[in-house]
Amino acid sequence: MAVKITGTEKGSPAHKAGLAGTVLLSIDGNEINDMLDYEYHSSGAKLELAVMRGGKLHYIALKKEEYEPLGCQFESYLIDKKHSCRNKCIFCFIDQLPKGLRETLYFKDDDERLSFLFGNYITLTNLNAHEVERIKKMHISPINISVHTVEPELRVQMMTNKHAGEVLRYIDEFAEAGIEMNCQLVLCRDINDGEHLRKSIEKLAGLYPAVQSIAAVPSGLTRYREGLYPLVPYDKESACAVLDILEEYGELYKQQHGVRIIYPGDEWFLLAGRPIPPNEYYDEYLQLENGVGMWRRLHDEFMEALPALKRTWLPHMIDVATGTLAYPLIRLLTDTLQSLHPNVHIRVHAIENNFFGGNISVAGLITGADLIAQLKGKLKSRTLGIPIAMLREEKDRFLDDVTIKQLERALGVRVRILPQEGAALVAALLK
Repeated sequence: MAVKITGTEKGSPAHKAGLAGTVLLSIDGNEINDMLDYEYHSSGAKLELAVMRGGKLHYIALKKEEYEPLGCQFESYLIDKKHSCRNKCIFCFIDQLPKGLRETLYFKDDDERLSFLFGNYITLTNLNAHEVERIKKMHISPINISVHTVEPELRVQMMTNKHAGEVLRYIDEFAEAGIEMNCQLVLCRDINDGEHLRKSIEKLAGLYPAVQSIAAVPSGLTRYREGLYPLVPYDKESACAVLDILEEYGELYKQQHGVRIIYPGDEWFLLAGRPIPPNEYYDEYLQLENGVGMWRRLHDEFMEALPALKRTWLPHMIDVATGTLAYPLIRLLTDTLQSLHPNVHIRVHAIENNFFGGNISVAGLITGADLIAQLKGKLKSRTLGIPIAMLREEKDRFLDDVTIKQLERALGVRVRILPQEGAALVAALLK
């Protein structure tokens, strides 16, 4: 596929070769179809590029350091279009969104390239034989896979895709090729838990060390489920039953391999009313992006940062908003901070997610509308701290398109964006 080089990074080999504005045909004879092809074939120290410039074919020889970025820029990051999801999972969060949100929120990606480049999870149903072989040839590793169940018929049922069961064989192929995988199981009550969960854990953990880790998280259910598959949220009793299974296998694998392999999401402990495990429980925090170990890591980083702060801080006050799930932790952290620094006054507010409803309780899905409705007239300071997870990537607006400035005007405060890292959060609260 011919692809236009729209620009080059200043000082890069591509910049020095004047490649901006040319059309890239191949690198060392290999056609470039997407970013993975480009990254893989441009990693060498000596390259021959076939490009079109002014309607004429040119061959350009380049020398650079091995693995030094070539420095080409393209119209889109992936070069190719993103692969959208072909499934209609019974628990899909996007299918539970209300109408009227910005268009990008409704796009379901299921792209193996984004899995490798950004850690996104894929279901394997988008892969064809060529792409599977390319992953093995290029040794694209690790990849993150949404498995949910290893039983083919049940996976077809859960994902509403007739191919969802047959593609499970790719997991074995990747393991045989030495491709590392991180897997996730989104559990739906009375559907893929219980004995089905045991089968999934045993099959996937049996592929260790190719399968490095497995996360188990509960399905997130909003109030916008009319016409969708009837699902029931987990309660304390059902969460305890799931957690017992996860703990049983985790202890077994810890004895056998020195790591747990299977890691419960933080929600299971909170739903079950059990204490969050210590730091060593999570090994290398391989499933942190899946909400596994976030509670413990933030707690420990925050507490470790406190002893280093010996100066006396000027009196100041700040209100902090968070979701109901994180509220107990944030209260614990801020109470500890205030006990050491009495001049600092922090008031934490637990925000109910009325916008999405259901069992949605994480801070990252709180909307500006809920913040305004629940905080108006209740703030004690002129500053409101909100976790960075509440904002989209550009850090300027919430899921419902309410902007930071609109929130500030509605509440009569200055908004301070709070970081997720423990030490940085301590510093932000003490400013």
